[in-house]
Amino acid sequence: MDGNGSSQRLGLVLGAGGEAGVAFHRGVLRALDDLGLRPANAEVVVGTSAGAAVGAGLRKDAAGPVTAPPGRVPLSPRAELLDLARRPRQAVNALLLRPDVRLGDLDLAEMVGHYRAVYGSSWPDAALWVVAVRRSDGRRVAFGRPGAPRADVAAAVAASCAVPGYVSPVRIDGTAYVDGGLHSPTNADLLAGHPLDLVVVSSPMSADPRTTGPRLDLPVRWRFHRFLRNELWTLRGSAGRVVIIEPDRPTLGAMGWAMLRNSRSAEIEKHAHAHTLRRLRAAKP
Repeated sequence: MDGNGSSQRLGLVLGAGGEAGVAFHRGVLRALDDLGLRPANAEVVVGTSAGAAVGAGLRKDAAGPVTAPPGRVPLSPRAELLDLARRPRQAVNALLLRPDVRLGDLDLAEMVGHYRAVYGSSWPDAALWVVAVRRSDGRRVAFGRPGAPRADVAAAVAASCAVPGYVSPVRIDGTAYVDGGLHSPTNADLLAGHPLDLVVVSSPMSADPRTTGPRLDLPVRWRFHRFLRNELWTLRGSAGRVVIIEPDRPTLGAMGWAMLRNSRSAEIEKHAHAHTLRRLRAAKP
């Protein structure tokens, strides 16, 4: 895979994970660059929460004028089945996100201001899909995807990072949105039907049970791992290869328990970089 990856149609999925997730993504992206895969040139980037902020950073040099979004892309049959299976959870989300439920007081206006200073009222020309959850009904919205509500990158990223319980919902055109990780930490199924040679999924919040030792958070991580596997089922027939990058044992050790706030970013990035190099080289056809 070394040195010949730039011609591949690459899809990137950057999952949720707080500050620890941002560090994990940095390590993954550095490894991709080292192997010639050029993540900044990915055909499409799907970002959720921390992954949305990192994905926006990848696209920051490709910002273009705001244009009217084209029509909605229909879901593939597999994606429709998965969406149907998720509706009970969306109903629970809608219950949890009732207006009388307190979601947090932290205002992300500073983050919006920071990103708006970088992007203005633009959206990147290259595909960037930023995932948030609409508070009114718990439904997923992927800003930047055909048919999605219009938003600028600043507001979309802030909405994707609006963790319930910590952060106030972010309003876009009068509608309140919260963290996209409430629907899924990865949202990899959004790439269903999008023809790609390689999809790399950077998933800081899951773990492969075959590569980890005992941890108190493993039941949650394994659940996210199984859910990600179900999402990837929808990509059959459209993605040539899919490589999942989940924290291995050394990376989990560096992450500890604090995902939202973490002081060991350099160590997490180092382990994620080394782990990603091994995974991608092992996946070489």
